[in-house]
Amino acid sequence: MSADDIPISQTALLLCDLQNDFIHPNGAYGKAGQTAAAIAAIPARLKPLADAMRARGGWIASTHFTLFTGKGGEPFIDPHLRKMRPFLKKGDFVMGSWGHQVVEELAPSDLPVEKVGYDAFYATRLEWILRKVGIRRLLVSGIVTNGGVASTVRGAHVREFHVTVLEDGCAAFTQELHDTAIAALRPVAEISSVAAELAKLR
Repeated sequence: MSADDIPISQTALLLCDLQNDFIHPNGAYGKAGQTAAAIAAIPARLKPLADAMRARGGWIASTHFTLFTGKGGEPFIDPHLRKMRPFLKKGDFVMGSWGHQVVEELAPSDLPVEKVGYDAFYATRLEWILRKVGIRRLLVSGIVTNGGVASTVRGAHVREFHVTVLEDGCAAFTQELHDTAIAALRPVAEISSVAAELAKLR
């Protein structure tokens, strides 16, 4: 059976880390000046597809990068992440906070899952909840293409989900990083576009 033979009721649009703290100008990354036009454009581009998925009986799933906290609310930040993102501070990416939530254009998510690493299947309930509702196909979108998106796509592939990457529904901090990541995913996933998948639904 091809991916297109899988009914919409068994298909989820997976939003990888499209959270306020990553995307919104008032989020953790925005306030630190860690932005890119391609990343900022993703929510508006995905919104028509998300709306169509809901209208046709599909699912919206979302992954939420999370900084768990210890005593006093101090975040657990891995050394490699601290080195790359020294601006991260207490209160960023905390479960239940505004910054942790999916951006308003794409909310609400039917299946939100918090994660601590690049691969959204690592140490999370993502596979369990997708199996529980009968999801067999994932339309993958989000940020960043060469990080969380690529790792999650490979994680889905080895778990035998039908995976379609929305090339223009993902973004990285440079076009070169994005293009290289998409090329590397072609052996393990179908590559499509937001418009192509929207046309199938209509």
